[in-house]
Amino acid sequence: MPVPSRAPVPASSAWRSGDPVGRRQFADLGPFALESGGRLPAVRLAYETWGTLNEDGSNAVLVLHALTGDSHVIGDADAAHPTPGWWSSMVGPAAPIDTDEWFVVAPNVLGGCQGSTGPASPAPDGRPWGSRFPMLTVRDQVAAEVRLADLLGIDAWALVIGASMGGLRVLEWAASEPRRVEAFAAIATAAQTSGDQIAGFHTQLAAIQADPQFRGGDYYDAEDGDGPHAGLGLARQIAHQTYRSAYELDQRFGRIPQGGEDPLEGGRFAVQSYLDHHGDKITRRFDANTYVTLTRSMITHDLGRDRGGVDAALAAITARGLVIAVDSDRLFPPAQSERIAAGVPGAGPVRTVHSDYGHDGFLIEEDQVGRHVSEFLRDSVRSR
Repeated sequence: MPVPSRAPVPASSAWRSGDPVGRRQFADLGPFALESGGRLPAVRLAYETWGTLNEDGSNAVLVLHALTGDSHVIGDADAAHPTPGWWSSMVGPAAPIDTDEWFVVAPNVLGGCQGSTGPASPAPDGRPWGSRFPMLTVRDQVAAEVRLADLLGIDAWALVIGASMGGLRVLEWAASEPRRVEAFAAIATAAQTSGDQIAGFHTQLAAIQADPQFRGGDYYDAEDGDGPHAGLGLARQIAHQTYRSAYELDQRFGRIPQGGEDPLEGGRFAVQSYLDHHGDKITRRFDANTYVTLTRSMITHDLGRDRGGVDAALAAITARGLVIAVDSDRLFPPAQSERIAAGVPGAGPVRTVHSDYGHDGFLIEEDQVGRHVSEFLRDSVRSR
């Protein structure tokens, strides 16, 4: 059967003003000084909420997304939201984070491309920031979320929870705002990115920047099909190998050819087709500059910077903590979770999720992750 043709890939799949809003709400945070010395003259965060904030504001939960996630934690895909909710097993009525009990807030990270200020947003001259967008750090992203909490009237979070890149922000919240974080859950993440992680992130950046259609970051006026989708897709393929385990890829695909293709005649193996598929998907829902901006923020992540080192920073965290590792994770190995749990006085032992799927186990093993979160909420948060 012939394969149906697909529409050309947009130069950027960022959400733009005038697009359907969906469940997004927007907070204008004003001018914003950045850790690197740069400045944004105006910052807006897109966010979504579920549940109701109680009278004393004590039931607020902050959910922080990973690299290519966004504020759409639960809900269907539609014209406003390119993908369904990424953590619907964890948040909602009767879910581990029960929205009949908790008021849940999920922002699109500063630098993101689904409604928050980022490289695809208009600069003061009306054109997209593109290559002019300043460098962001995890601390900048958390500082923006602090302002969002102020606008929402939330003095303290009962729980701040996130995984992967979201977990970096969880830890930064606990370190920088101790009076505003009563408990945290850091899942499949690290207190400081390692040399191995920086190397992997670097190759992803190089893939995007080497694409001639990237144009140094100024590609927003390009026609569909003429944007940096080849580089962005390749970056996602490189990343996806770290999201899944070697065992899973071998068991699932092994050396099986893709369909009727013959690798000896230039065809692909099934695992190659699988990576091609994920590369194509990201180009149709994300933005290349945003991928670069957020990846750079991960590269520079160091909880111990200007705090006497990582161990000192962890030791100063006063919030109760839940630390979850995925045993087959090769992006954020369990040893990094062990360091967090050993360093935070109120963290307790690491809870381990057993999975064949690698880093993505935090999304796939919903029963295990949900059980750990439910138990933590029951024992450490509800009893406060």
